[in-house]
Amino acid sequence: METPFSLSSARIESAYSYQSYRQLITDLLASGKTTGPKQSEMLTQYTQLNVQRMQRLDKTTVLMPELRAAVQENPKSYYWLIITEGWCGDAAQIVPVLERVADASEGKIQTRYFLRDTNPDFIDAHLTNGGRAIPKLIILEKETLTEVAEWGPRPQPAQQLYGSLKEAQIPFEELSTQLHTWYAKDKTLTLQAELQHLLKNLMTL
Repeated sequence: METPFSLSSARIESAYSYQSYRQLITDLLASGKTTGPKQSEMLTQYTQLNVQRMQRLDKTTVLMPELRAAVQENPKSYYWLIITEGWCGDAAQIVPVLERVADASEGKIQTRYFLRDTNPDFIDAHLTNGGRAIPKLIILEKETLTEVAEWGPRPQPAQQLYGSLKEAQIPFEELSTQLHTWYAKDKTLTLQAELQHLLKNLMTL
């Protein structure tokens, strides 16, 4: 499927790298801010916690051999475009793993990071149940800029947990605690398995 909005190579290349995305968050926190137009002490506190999560995952994430093999067996080159925000707890649990996969691709996967709230056309073309849920991974063939896959905003069991907690009208703080407990216990394994499945499917296209 082709992207239903303007997404030129120039726009892709002007988006954040992982390093510049992380630096943006650090610089904003130094001023007591986070990404996006909405600013509050609560969002800043979430962002500070997310930096700790990302730092931990940057250091501890080890790719499963099956996922590493799937990355290296795929002969094509891709853009992995990630829609995110610094205050998003799910993004903090996921983007370091996406970046580790890209690192293992030996240059075949190039990541670019887009902030959701300053790219409304991009997120609105990739809604989840009508909502702007993030993070979202959009995969394009690098040569043609054709969209070939989409993933997110969470591993399937986490998405099911989130849905059930929302339906039960669990307060946000409790919902967040249960969700991040799931991430901690899972140790990125479900995410890695889903990414392996996605990469295997790409090789059949």
